[in-house]
Amino acid sequence: HKNLKKDLQKMKMTLESVEAALSDAERRSINDSSALLWVNRLKAAMYDISDMLDDFESDTQSRVGAMRKKISMPDKMKKMQKRLQKITEDHQNYRLLPETRSNEPQLPDIRENAGTMVEAEIIGRAEEKLEILARLSGSTTEHTTFVPIWGLGGIGKSTLARLVYNHPEFEKHSRVWVYVSQIFDLKKIGNTIISQLSRQQSQQILDLHSINIRLQELLAEKKNALIILDDLWEKRPSQLEELKSMLKQSKGCKVMVVVTTRDEGIANEISTVQPYKLPQLSDEMCWEIMSQKSKFETRDDKERLEPIGRDIAKKCKGVALAAQSLGHILRSKSYGEWNSVRTNHIWNLSTSTDASSSHEVLGSLLLSYNLMPPYLKSCFAYCAIFPKGHIMIKDELIHQWIALGFMEPSSIFSYWQLGESYIMQLLEMSFLQHSKRLLLNGTT
Repeated sequence: HKNLKKDLQKMKMTLESVEAALSDAERRSINDSSALLWVNRLKAAMYDISDMLDDFESDTQSRVGAMRKKISMPDKMKKMQKRLQKITEDHQNYRLLPETRSNEPQLPDIRENAGTMVEAEIIGRAEEKLEILARLSGSTTEHTTFVPIWGLGGIGKSTLARLVYNHPEFEKHSRVWVYVSQIFDLKKIGNTIISQLSRQQSQQILDLHSINIRLQELLAEKKNALIILDDLWEKRPSQLEELKSMLKQSKGCKVMVVVTTRDEGIANEISTVQPYKLPQLSDEMCWEIMSQKSKFETRDDKERLEPIGRDIAKKCKGVALAAQSLGHILRSKSYGEWNSVRTNHIWNLSTSTDASSSHEVLGSLLLSYNLMPPYLKSCFAYCAIFPKGHIMIKDELIHQWIALGFMEPSSIFSYWQLGESYIMQLLEMSFLQHSKRLLLNGTT
């Protein structure tokens, strides 16, 4: 009995050591395939150890269960120790030289509310907004006007489209926002537009011909309509032609469509006026965004921090999403931590400036993810089970996080409060976004 108790204590200590090793190793796994393999094996072992200990503790309430576990448990622990030893030996035999991380900052717990972005908070897109408005109003064609906005992912295409959508010029227009995504579904797009134009949850229409007829009826009633097609990836000309045909308006109705895409070819294919390439933000604008998100002006050491902050802003390469995420990460950080972010090895990773690339990740976003505390990484990584553009219901997501044991135990906050806090943190770092559909319907 004493030996079993001792072995269980050792196994619990092993579990803690594995969790600590994982926290350190995940950083290297970003650009090191051997480290990634080791991390995955270590994670699997950690989950199995945790399950084994939970299973033992749950079945020791009865006398029979306790006896059965005492007999089988030593053998299970011996096998697990051998498995961990094998993982360790493989890692030591085939690993690369270790890296140092003495200066890497740690992310403290952040418990702040994330509000919905308002126009006053958007930096550096006033001229671009006026350009899009001019192209929309300047079109004299009788057909539906398509104005594409294209550029690098995270550069602010959707933000610019939202500025146009909310402009007073279109206050009396019927306005529609459709998130298209990588899965191109004409029926879904058509039904979404019908639902928003009719301002009610109408029954899904199953065939394209009926969708086209209903759209023509609604557009004829509305007279003026502004439609945003956000994040279009479809490249096939035949499909894009069908999309354009579906949005042809009836006589006497003016329909304007703003399309956002990463691909110049898509922009050229769908446009009826000159596509607009959204330029990258200036380094100064990236610094403004970082200053705003990090609450820089409230700091006592801002004079020392500013040169470092401006260097980091340059590394954002004009991408608004990168500046927002890093700004939040740097809030409440020390001088040394700011400097550590500036010199982090992740900036040396190869990143693509090709607007059509869907596989490259900005170093700044990798850095933001890398600096998340382990519990927040687990919660964010879980969101990968949902397809891109999927609308996650907050309450359901928190329930799932709790059920899976992702919450960091707290003596102050309930699991539900922690879940809401995690969502707010991810929103603030721009790793999650408020659903545009819900926001447009006046709810959050």
